[in-house]
Amino acid sequence: MSFTELTSFLQAQTEPHVLFDTQYRIIAVNQAFRKYCNPGDSVIGRPCYEVSHNYDMPCDRSGETCPLAKSRRSGKPERVLHMHHTPNGEEYVSIELTPIKNLSGEITCYVEKIEPVKMAKGLTERNSLQGQSPTFRKMMELVGKAASADINILLCGESGTGKELVAQAIHRAGKRAARPFIVVDCSGIAESHFESELFGQERGTHPKTGSGKKGLVDAADGGTLFLDEVGDLPLSIQSKLLRLLETGAYRRSGSADLRRADIRIISATSHNLLKKAGDGLFRKDLYYRLDIFPIYVPALRDRLEDIPLLIASLLEIMAPGRNLTVSDEAMYLLQTYRYPGNVRELRNFLERACLLCESCEIRPEHLLIPEPEDGETPRHH
Repeated sequence: MSFTELTSFLQAQTEPHVLFDTQYRIIAVNQAFRKYCNPGDSVIGRPCYEVSHNYDMPCDRSGETCPLAKSRRSGKPERVLHMHHTPNGEEYVSIELTPIKNLSGEITCYVEKIEPVKMAKGLTERNSLQGQSPTFRKMMELVGKAASADINILLCGESGTGKELVAQAIHRAGKRAARPFIVVDCSGIAESHFESELFGQERGTHPKTGSGKKGLVDAADGGTLFLDEVGDLPLSIQSKLLRLLETGAYRRSGSADLRRADIRIISATSHNLLKKAGDGLFRKDLYYRLDIFPIYVPALRDRLEDIPLLIASLLEIMAPGRNLTVSDEAMYLLQTYRYPGNVRELRNFLERACLLCESCEIRPEHLLIPEPEDGETPRHH
């Protein structure tokens, strides 16, 4: 394919596309890229890592996965999740890189397709996942893959890490985004009511009204059913959920008629489900049906470098218009605390600080952070 044909191909695409040579230099871009990136100056001749990341060296030498380096090794198209600098701040994007070869089979250039990911930001934006740390980016790569496939997902991680937010991100970025996202709090529903809450109740069997009742499975039809703390699901319900997963069919309480539901299941747990299965507290066959694609949601202490981003976002939500800042001393405390309660605990610290702080700067005395207990890892910088 000639250069003219390649540039014509780029201009015909609705998504942002870039053409660059084997030395990372940009050769051509389409109009969609210019609109997406909005560069003040021409990008032609500049290295892609400088334009997209503000780096002075390629991604693989800056702590990230480089699709060009991967494609150079494999000789095949490569897909990665990256964070790009845009006029709207730092955004996660899905990169699909295709090598272009000459008649001798040598790679002469690359075409890069950029798809903005509508589920996460690198910097603060309300109602989005935020982070730049290696553990967060590793999770986001899996989230991007999970969103593109309509399979069961199991989110594992400690309480307070934001597993529901991750589930929402997967739903919003998938093909069911326009359909319902229904949350089932498996630890908050009494066992005696669980079946009717989940699957509904047939008309005439409701003890007070005699009317039928739609269940959460009905409500999620076409969309996503999120089972939060699925390890607390009563054993009496687990076999019915397994049947739903295997056949797509279920029965309302008090009915012998089979009903069908087209739903995607995303589950979350802070427990070791395999251990619970070994102890007879969770069905192994159900565990293997839920655990098709596990994603670990990291604890906050494993991504402490993301705390400034989280703080900025939370303060914007908690105290809009106050323009609160955090002193260096307070930020040190917030970035060296171990957070057994994870993001939920960080939110609690900031909520109290917003009430106690009467100026525009949050200081250590406003945070009420407890000192490490005996035997606990001390704070460090």
